[in-house]
Amino acid sequence: MAIPVTYVARNLWARRLTTLLTASGLALVVFVFATVLMFDAGLKKTLVSTGERDNVVVIRKGAETEIQSSVDRVQANVMAMHPSVAMNRDGQPLASKETVVLISLIKLGANTPANVVIRGVSPMGVELRPQVKLSAGRIFRRGSSEIIVGSNIAKGFAGTRIGDHLRFAQRDWTVVGHFDAGGSGFDSEIWGDVDQLMQSFRRTSYSLMVVRLVRSDALERFRTDIDTDPRLADEAKREQVFYGDQSKALSTFINILGFTLSIIFSIAAMIGAMITMYASVANRVAEIGTLRALGFKRLDVLLAFLLEALLLGLVGGMAGLCCASLMQFASFSTTNFQTFSDLSFRFMLTPTVVFQTVVFSLVMGIVGGFLPALRASRMNIVDALRAH
Repeated sequence: MAIPVTYVARNLWARRLTTLLTASGLALVVFVFATVLMFDAGLKKTLVSTGERDNVVVIRKGAETEIQSSVDRVQANVMAMHPSVAMNRDGQPLASKETVVLISLIKLGANTPANVVIRGVSPMGVELRPQVKLSAGRIFRRGSSEIIVGSNIAKGFAGTRIGDHLRFAQRDWTVVGHFDAGGSGFDSEIWGDVDQLMQSFRRTSYSLMVVRLVRSDALERFRTDIDTDPRLADEAKREQVFYGDQSKALSTFINILGFTLSIIFSIAAMIGAMITMYASVANRVAEIGTLRALGFKRLDVLLAFLLEALLLGLVGGMAGLCCASLMQFASFSTTNFQTFSDLSFRFMLTPTVVFQTVVFSLVMGIVGGFLPALRASRMNIVDALRAH
């Protein structure tokens, strides 16, 4: 017969102060662990949601980012007329020739400069991104020095209110609208007319092209034709895949740093849990002897103390997870290691993050409680009863 779970739970409640202190240490570690996972999930969600599934990004072969890429006008015109590219109602190809440049703006509060992406888009650029919606003002006019600003830029940078003027590329640009891109990476960009921006920055070629395919399965034909055409030296990727790749460098850095800290802190927390469980065993020697005398086996005692450690880890884990969940209400701004531009996003608590965090807390509990549980199970009945 097994020792009842209620008995194990009552033992934790009887030592409320010790349980609370140990669980608090575990909760701190779990908080760090969960926050790292939420950071990574939020970063990937922001960048992946930047792309549309049926959109394809075309960049120069070998280029990893839009900043590094170059697509000349002849190449852009050839690709825009490819049979796999969809047409709008007016018979125009759904293709946007775009240029991407970095400028420096002053962050509000910190009063420090940070890189911001300026994206020049063709008339089709907005139509190809249905997640981009004007939240205030109006769209920029073609052939003008007008720009629209993403929601994160409008909140975090000086001089980005509607009617303000920004000076870059030796020209004054008027902010005529704010847009919301549904939490995607576009929220951290400024958009304007591609021809005017190229002229101001003295660019002779585009950075990339974005096209909408006739069918989702037309990508392979489009990609093959680009590879075999001697006029082109470009490669095509689905927009979601392209922007998802932008998160890899920063995601890897955050995961290595976060998990290193979590491992260091978890060792200390597991030692704390082990000390707590050893103290519990020492204070309950007679009780353990009584359980053995009542017919409970060594394995039953071992499992009971392991369950106690698991419950301790679960309490700490849930407390840490609840604290980490509050991070969802905070936005975070950092530098994208791929583009070196400012990127804002939110922490995301996903079912996967919850599962991994709970498993992590249970592992800490069972590792910290195994040796004390083993000691309790190996006690001699007679010696234990003498301690009563």
